[in-house]
Amino acid sequence: MIAHIEGNIVFRGSRFVIVEAGGIGYRVFISKEAMKSIPEKGSSVKFFTHLHTREDTMELYGFLTFAELEFFELLISISGIGPKLALGVLGVAPLDSIKRAVAFGEVEHLVKVSGIGRKIAEKIVLELRDVLKGSTETAPEFFEAESDALDALVVLGYKKQEAREALKKVPNSVTNVEQRITLALKAMGKKTRRS
Repeated sequence: MIAHIEGNIVFRGSRFVIVEAGGIGYRVFISKEAMKSIPEKGSSVKFFTHLHTREDTMELYGFLTFAELEFFELLISISGIGPKLALGVLGVAPLDSIKRAVAFGEVEHLVKVSGIGRKIAEKIVLELRDVLKGSTETAPEFFEAESDALDALVVLGYKKQEAREALKKVPNSVTNVEQRITLALKAMGKKTRRS
């Protein structure tokens, strides 16, 4: 099994990169979040990897941190969740946020923030809640504030994905809805209007 890969990026696609290591080019599927964080073509990069094999194909999935790899492997251990769906879950919300939502059974937060369906969110919570209990200290108030802030930004006319991206930049310690909205707006370069 390939545990990690380090080499130069020779190609960037929309869902994968090709990393050249030892004269061999490896196609590595990565999340949207990782795609934003990795250097440009020609630069060196290192991924922790998971080699997924099926009857007709072998696919390599890459992660910038070992924690992401571990959570990915937890997700794909759940019946009905394949590697592409697991990578999608990791790509639309910060890992800590997803782990906290699962640990506290916040299905609504997973559905809203992660953009996954309710059935999948419920399945993830059911399967992983006990595994992640005690691994997070974020209070449930965080999820309510995050959900309300997301709704408010959408009402203000921002696209849901744009609002999610801005809220990712707000520290998790901020649990006041208005403060989360204000900081998200600042992250998008906007200021709140005073009445």
